[in-house]
Amino acid sequence: MHQLTLAEIARALAAKQFSAEELSRDLLARIRQLDPQLNSFITVTEDLALEQAKAADSRRAAGETGTLLGAPIAHKDLFCTQGIRTSCGSKMLDNFQAPYNATVVEKLAAAGTVTLGKLNMDEFAMGSSNESSFYGAVKNPWNLERVPGGSSGGSAAAVAARLVPAATGTDTGGSIRQPAALTNLTGLKPTYGRVSRWGMIAYASSLDQGGPIARTAEDCALLLQAMAGFDTKDSTSVEQPLDDYLAALSQPLAGLRIGLPKEYFSAGLDARIAEKVMAVVEELKKLGATVKDISLPNMQHAIPAYYVIAPAEASSNLSRFDGVRFGYRCENPVNLEDLYKRSRGEGFGAEVKRRIMVGTYALSAGYYDAYYLKAQKIRRLIKNDFVAAFNEVDVILGPTTPNPAWKLGEKTNDPVSAYLEDIYTITANLAGIPGLSMPAGFVDGLPVGVQLLAPYFQESRLLNVAHQYQQVSDWHQRAPEGF
Repeated sequence: MHQLTLAEIARALAAKQFSAEELSRDLLARIRQLDPQLNSFITVTEDLALEQAKAADSRRAAGETGTLLGAPIAHKDLFCTQGIRTSCGSKMLDNFQAPYNATVVEKLAAAGTVTLGKLNMDEFAMGSSNESSFYGAVKNPWNLERVPGGSSGGSAAAVAARLVPAATGTDTGGSIRQPAALTNLTGLKPTYGRVSRWGMIAYASSLDQGGPIARTAEDCALLLQAMAGFDTKDSTSVEQPLDDYLAALSQPLAGLRIGLPKEYFSAGLDARIAEKVMAVVEELKKLGATVKDISLPNMQHAIPAYYVIAPAEASSNLSRFDGVRFGYRCENPVNLEDLYKRSRGEGFGAEVKRRIMVGTYALSAGYYDAYYLKAQKIRRLIKNDFVAAFNEVDVILGPTTPNPAWKLGEKTNDPVSAYLEDIYTITANLAGIPGLSMPAGFVDGLPVGVQLLAPYFQESRLLNVAHQYQQVSDWHQRAPEGF
């Protein structure tokens, strides 16, 4: 059962080949057996899962036919889950039990999904390797000495290892797409505002976006259909009609115009990954697509702009964690100032402190115009580049990451080197457009991904292209040895 995709599970449950309870028990047993090698789960919600599975079976017996009814998933541990620890991978929230469900959690629960647990992540979603978690690093199931990517590394590792068929993730600068690429999965970052951020603990509010991570484009379409939609509780949610993502999968690619940005194929890209990307392009051409060389001239400024804007927003968002209202509080503070200093000093890890310091500096008097304002102007130029490109092409294609997964600890003392791994993904967050990563092959036994970008609210186009490619390739069917 654990080898089935989410779509196959949905069909098997509808055909009564097994019950939701049987499936949940099977996967919970796999988590107990295999997750100690990976460290992908922070919390396993066995009692809740079995309760939800039994309820799903009862609803099916009563005649309900929801596609996701009884389908098991797990949530990245920054989606608030009522009565369950929501830690954000941090000591700061190690004892925090959310008093309500995030909208994404609520929507998926209403669709009948079964929550197996909460997944490990970089602390407050800050990182590209899932090594900054208070609960320890997550390991890549393709090579246990390698990182799974971040910050949704727990989601990626759990799905790649067949512990759960699909999971939620969040993407601030590539944190769904990059781990999907490094673990041979399909991951989708929707358009900013397409999926509600209510109940999703914020890192950088103008960049964060929730989305699905699974093995196939079809699975991502199933999850996105349930997750997406307008939410009155989220002021950044966009009131825009939902596409039928599943129906869009089968559209032919004849006439599709693909843009290849010259900036994606520069000296920083592993030549072997470039070969894999071009092999995907050739397959898409056989399916009827045409290819055009394009330019995104302001991409070179994306990393400096992102690493001003995101830390600035983080310094503001994380100011609420002060030892007073909720979360970690230091022992025996001598006064209020000591309470603030020690609670934050002891509660946050090194990467979070680094970004708070950078962000606070960028927002300070005398530096706001020089850094933050300038970064926002660059952000607009990056958006304009995409608008111009999409007047010429339907989708943009390139590598998801410049390199395969690196060794655990390799970049710990060189954060800038880790930041550079996001070079191809962060522009989509700065512009707010949707992006998808799909499996494209292997380099030295490690998975690599191809990224697709599309205009605003055209997630169905991305899913369609990925699904059509997955009909003529089998990379997405490969599983790591031992899992």
